[in-house]
Formats: sequence, C-alpha cells, structure tokens
Amino acid sequence: MESRSFDLPRYLSVLPLFNEMSPTELERLALGCQLRRLARGDMVFHVGQPCEEFHVTVIGQVKLFAISPSGQEKVIELIGPGNSFAEALMFTGKPYILNAQTLTDSLLLVVKKQAVLAEIEREPKFALRMLAGISRRLHGLVHDVEAYALHSGTQRVIGYLLREQEVEDCATHETITVSLPVSKATIASRLSLTPEYFSRVLHELETAGLIEVDKRDIRILDVRRLSTYQVQ
Repeated sequence: MESRSFDLPRYLSVLPLFNEMSPTELERLALGCQLRRLARGDMVFHVGQPCEEFHVTVIGQVKLFAISPSGQEKVIELIGPGNSFAEALMFTGKPYILNAQTLTDSLLLVVKKQAVLAEIEREPKFALRMLAGISRRLHGLVHDVEAYALHSGTQRVIGYLLREQEVEDCATHETITVSLPVSKATIASRLSLTPEYFSRVLHELETAGLIEVDKRDIRILDVRRLSTYQVQ
C-alpha cells in the first residue's frame, strides 16, 4: 500500500472515533496525520518517551507491554487493525508508561496531538466522542482484570478462543477455526499465564475432543461443549 494512494480522510471516517465528523473536518484532521510503516519487531515507542500523538493500527499487530524489575515481559494489550492506542495518555502531558512493539510488519496511522486539540476547540462534541472511545477501552481492560481475578486459567483460554472468533451462538455444533494472530507465548502473557500452562490447557482441551490444534490454527469442534467445559 503506497502512502500517496492512501485516502486518509476516508480511512478516518470509518474509525469509531471519527465516523461522525464532516468531510471538511476529516480533511482538516488528516493534515495532522501521517502513515508509519514498521517491520516486525520494531518499537513504536518506549516507556519515558514524550507522548505527543496516538496511533491506529491499519495493518498488522502491535503489543503494549511492561517490563517487571526482574526483566519479565507482561503483555497488556494486543492492538489489531482498526484499533487505536495511547489516545488517553496523550491528553495527560506525561510520557509513555508502556512500551509498544510490532508483532508483524505493520502500517500505523499517527494522529498528532495538536491536530486533535484543534478539532476539539472547533467542535466540543469531538471531545465527547474521544471520551466514549477511551471509556470503551477502559471497560475492556477492567473486564480483563476481573477475568484474571475470578476465572481459572482454563476459563481464560476458552474465553479468549470464543471471543477471538466472536462466537454469539453457543448452540452451534459446526467446526470453527480460530487463527491465532500472534505467537502462543504472546497470547499467554496477555492472559497472565505462562506459555507452558497455555500449551497444557490447549492439550487438555484437545484430549477432551473439544479442539484440534494445528500450529496457530485452532479448530473448535463444538462451541457449545467448549463454552460449558468444566475443569475435571
């Protein structure tokens, strides 16, 4: 995808944060945006760097992570196409509190802070849409913390598989394939599990006849049975 042929206003118009903006507003906001192409493993930003922009993943996967004093990595969130990150921190005037790194070759949209502030000054309702988007992200993170505290490791893995497929009808008996977007170790960290435990749960579910594992492809053989599976 060539940057010169990328229609920034049109892309902005389909994002939840900006889809109510007028064409004129989108054209104006696009002037404060730029595309950034990164290779797998490139850092988007580091802890302590000034935060003067937020980002949207156009293509690829980005992980937000922290490093413990002992040097252990904890994945906080995985950001796929169409999702934004760092927009809340941008308004605080403080540096980044997490690291961001690409997990695949990625194309990111960088939205500059000054462009956003200028639109808020012109149209206060724009600030409400930003707040709504930030609130949705916060709700999702709170839900994750609740799941880590109240659910077993097996329940977290099952929940991830069903949520990743966005399964709504748990009565279906059709085989559904979930393709893991990143490595099993990264997903394990996201679920606050060790890679070994994550693999052990997948093996347990496979032995129970609920899934079949083929590298990163996981076939759910019976959604209903998987959703009601109880650890023995």
